[in-house]
Amino acid sequence: MNAYDTRAEEYIAALGSMDAVHPVDRAIVDAWAAGLTGPALDAGCGPGHWTAHLAGSGLDVRGVDLAPRFVEHARAAHRGIRFDVGTVDELEMADGGLGGILSWFSTIHHAPDAVSTPLREFARTIRPGGGLLLGFFVGRVLEPFDHAVTRAWRWPVDDLSERADAAGFDVVETHTRATRGARPVGTLIAERRA
Repeated sequence: MNAYDTRAEEYIAALGSMDAVHPVDRAIVDAWAAGLTGPALDAGCGPGHWTAHLAGSGLDVRGVDLAPRFVEHARAAHRGIRFDVGTVDELEMADGGLGGILSWFSTIHHAPDAVSTPLREFARTIRPGGGLLLGFFVGRVLEPFDHAVTRAWRWPVDDLSERADAAGFDVVETHTRATRGARPVGTLIAERRA
């Protein structure tokens, strides 16, 4: 059983709405989304709040998540938006069919030797010139830590940028944010190379 399924209700209650999103993160995602053309994917959509937010801004967007309980919740809470059970490691989408992918903390559990798998899959499905936004935990060194659900990884911005570059993306912007009492987080915005 997916580790997130066992804690889905707790996660949905604590983080499953836009009210739980930091205003800086929301502004970054909104600015990125405003530049997209074509269909988008919320990869690792969790309970679907980001998917619904992007749809509300006019994007043609759908969500995919590995945890069936999240997808069930998303479908009930955000009717009219497509949500599917699936993995970011193997998206059931055509090559180059997407204008962009939001991957909001959906690769944090991928070990360093495995994170290239979803990054290459994102590159396969995003058309040249399309956008990728990754949310991740930031660290001075690449290291694992005990996440509430299962082991996760902290990434130095440069290290994750190198992985995105190797997968076929040009990194165009990065942000980091440290908030008292919370883990430092980052966003990486990249464009799919031709």
